[in-house]
Amino acid sequence: MCILFLALSYIMVEDELALFDKSINEFWNKFKSTDTSCQMAGLRDTYKDSIKAFAEKLSVKLKEEERMVEMFLEYQNQISRQNKLIQEKKDNLLKLIAEVKGKKQELEVLTANIQDLKEEYSRKKETISTANKANAERLKRLQKSADLYKDRLGLEIRKIYGEKLQFIFTNIDPKNPESPFMFSLHLNEARDYEVSDSAPHLEGLAEFQENVRKTNNFSAFLANVRKAFTATVYN
Repeated sequence: MCILFLALSYIMVEDELALFDKSINEFWNKFKSTDTSCQMAGLRDTYKDSIKAFAEKLSVKLKEEERMVEMFLEYQNQISRQNKLIQEKKDNLLKLIAEVKGKKQELEVLTANIQDLKEEYSRKKETISTANKANAERLKRLQKSADLYKDRLGLEIRKIYGEKLQFIFTNIDPKNPESPFMFSLHLNEARDYEVSDSAPHLEGLAEFQENVRKTNNFSAFLANVRKAFTATVYN
């Protein structure tokens, strides 16, 4: 709008200059055709008045053009500030979009990790459940054997602290049939037999433990331990 007004003002000034040029030409033609000094004086005054009027009009037009230039520059500054503000808002919006995308990716990764943990927990839970069932079955078999051994071998099996089983033999010492000979047994983290706390102490207990781990023949293991305890009586 300012540019249009400046263009119109420029055209109006051009028109004023054209009119002034026309007035000069008319004055010059009259001057050439005038003979008397009185008429020449009148023409001179008319010329001065025309020059003064034109100068006043030109001064007004120049001031108007200066104001329009100032308005145009201010308009340009406003447009520049608005463009800068728009660019800042655009940059902030792009930054916000990038942050939202980043949060979305983090959420997807976190969700995937949680799902992995759930699956791992489910697998471990199933493994532990299977191991517990196997242990319960082994203990059940041991208890069943215990009842048999108690009747035939004078063997009693007790469950004590730390998930351990205590094996107590009697009828070994002829002089004192009720005298106990005992050891403890439990399953370690590798699910193998772990033998300890023999009383009296047996030197070959570690060897017996190794053999039962390899053969899984628990009856033979108990028979060998009983023989070892019996040997301590006669030695």
